[in-house]
Amino acid sequence: MASLLQPDRAVYLVRGEKKIRAPLSQLYFCRYCSELRSLECVSHEVDSHYCPSCLENMPLTEAKLKKNRCANCFDCPCCMHTLSTRATNIPSPLPDDPTKMAMKKAYYLACGFCRWTSRDVGMADKSVASGGWQEPENPHAQRINKLMEYYQQLAHREKQERDRKKLARRRQCMPLAFSQHTIHVVEKYGLGTRLQRQRSGAPISSLAGLSLKEGEDQKEISIEPAQALDEVEPLPEDCYTRPINLPEVTTLRQRLLQPDFQPACASQLHPRHKYLLKKRSLRCRKCEHNLSKPEFNPTSIKFKIQLVAVSYIPEVRIMSIPNLRFNKESQVLLTLTNPVENVTHVTLAACEENDPDDINSTAKVMVPSKELTLAGKDAAAEYDELAEPQDFQDDPDVVAFRKSNKIGFFIKVVPLKEEDGDVTVSFRIRHDFRNLAAPIRPSEEAGDAAAEAIWLTHHVELRLGPLVP
Repeated sequence: MASLLQPDRAVYLVRGEKKIRAPLSQLYFCRYCSELRSLECVSHEVDSHYCPSCLENMPLTEAKLKKNRCANCFDCPCCMHTLSTRATNIPSPLPDDPTKMAMKKAYYLACGFCRWTSRDVGMADKSVASGGWQEPENPHAQRINKLMEYYQQLAHREKQERDRKKLARRRQCMPLAFSQHTIHVVEKYGLGTRLQRQRSGAPISSLAGLSLKEGEDQKEISIEPAQALDEVEPLPEDCYTRPINLPEVTTLRQRLLQPDFQPACASQLHPRHKYLLKKRSLRCRKCEHNLSKPEFNPTSIKFKIQLVAVSYIPEVRIMSIPNLRFNKESQVLLTLTNPVENVTHVTLAACEENDPDDINSTAKVMVPSKELTLAGKDAAAEYDELAEPQDFQDDPDVVAFRKSNKIGFFIKVVPLKEEDGDVTVSFRIRHDFRNLAAPIRPSEEAGDAAAEAIWLTHHVELRLGPLVP
């Protein structure tokens, strides 16, 4: 099946900022614009951060402070699986009588996949199951933090300079008396935050931050330039003669996962905090309506809004392909599925000769000229034995079979290019669609107009496979 096992065999064209061809199962449908949307032509908004192991929900500010990592969960540095806390009993001297020993519980981290433990790198066991584990300190952490502070201050200055230039251009358009009085009040009392309106997509900048006196109170951060060394640390004398033990050498992936240390030996691997995942919403850039919005709870996999294209657009699949030969006509069996509960009327048309969307076709296609009628989707019809089948008076030369809301129909294909690649055909599918979404401003006239059918057209490409010699 084209949408399940081979999703790239049947693709739909999305006309957004750039033309994208993708399977229908990977597209969204905006009910307000009545157009297909891909991940390239929607706005991505982060709703929440959460840990995939303990499912702890974390606000955005806290996630930034923790560098998008969970404080309680760790990943194995060898195989990258989740580490679990194990308990064991170890002998420990009594505080009253050091000569006597008593069993005491100790906790350590262990990987259930590769059997790595925190004891392999010399990490001390803990007396409690939860809490912070011993972490190695980066010797260059102070230098890195100072560089980050310096470049943050530099970026803030550049932003202030750009805002001053924008304000200078605005002053030229203001009357002299109004501009002098207003700018003086804004800079003196910091009223810029009240005068400014937040707009979607526009950077938020405050007019109060444009005062020349702002930078006087800030402490100047200066960094020392890095010094190049004339002499480097020499290699060990037995570097080329010592036999290499491959299990003790870390892989490239293990080193890149810990860029602050880049351990060369397996004995230097330490557990790393698990990265957070995020729940994101998708919004149409044209009408700014939500196309996908998950529930806030990390334990839930449901969506509040999920406008996937397979729930609104008829889906074309490839059912059977005969042996395709160069310049010979072949009959291909396709299926068409109606995902909505209303009866849908579909017409197919071949692409025109100079169609700008038809750039990948390597064969001539002849589609049925008659209108295809698809029954509405009914989940209970498959189990209802007493239901009477609907009579659509199908042409047996066009429609091969009909089952519930799906039909099988024939198209004729004539390959025109004798190449080693797959035979590709393109055609247009036109169907009616009834938008059942509630209007933004309900009115008396909108009640009937909301149920009216509109006709949508989509460009479909099918990859039928290689030619038979």
